[in-house]
Amino acid sequence: MKITPDTNVLIRVLVGDNVEQSKAAEALLKKADVVALSISALCELVWVLSRGYKASAANIAASIRHLINASNVVVNRSVAEAGLALLDAGGDFVDGVIAHEGSWLGAEVFVSVDKKAVKLIEASGGSARLP
Repeated sequence: MKITPDTNVLIRVLVGDNVEQSKAAEALLKKADVVALSISALCELVWVLSRGYKASAANIAASIRHLINASNVVVNRSVAEAGLALLDAGGDFVDGVIAHEGSWLGAEVFVSVDKKAVKLIEASGGSARLP
């Protein structure tokens, strides 16, 4: 079976806060021939883990790497890695995703009112500016 889990399934696997659901979610991911992880689900996962569960950026990054490195997982790796790079640098995963996808779509500059995001994108070699 080839599946795309939503964020709630990923949370159950990573957090284990509902024993029954967590066991079922983990078994499903292990049993699947292919687990297609959407970037949208990863962005939402980061938000839920950081805001709802107060997880550190390092723990969130480790959790995402654990998920995307599973042998049966497919993901847009370049986008996920761009998000992880910004998260590792102290920024927001989603800003890395947005900047990378924007560049892929032909944008020349990442624009944000978030001064930290602009600074981190520039530090990573990207073009970024405030409005």
